[in-house]
Amino acid sequence: MKYGYARVSTTDQKLANQIELLKLAGAEKIFQEKFTGTTTERPEFQKLLRVLKTGDTLIVTKMDRFAQNTREALAIIQE
Repeated sequence: MKYGYARVSTTDQKLANQIELLKLAGAEKIFQEKFTGTTTERPEFQKLLRVLKTGDTLIVTKMDRFAQNTREALAIIQE
């Protein structure tokens, strides 16, 4: 399964552009939220992590949509 994750940090920002890019990249289900990126305790992101299985693909438009830095990204991927 191909999952997409779209996030913006403020309520003023729009998710539409990210969602369109995720669909174009083949995302079958998209998790989205308006939540700060300074924490991984984002509700929709946590739901997404719980449904990911071996062989699934996670699509994001930019790495900073799911992790603040490389160390955090690697820890999430390893998990």
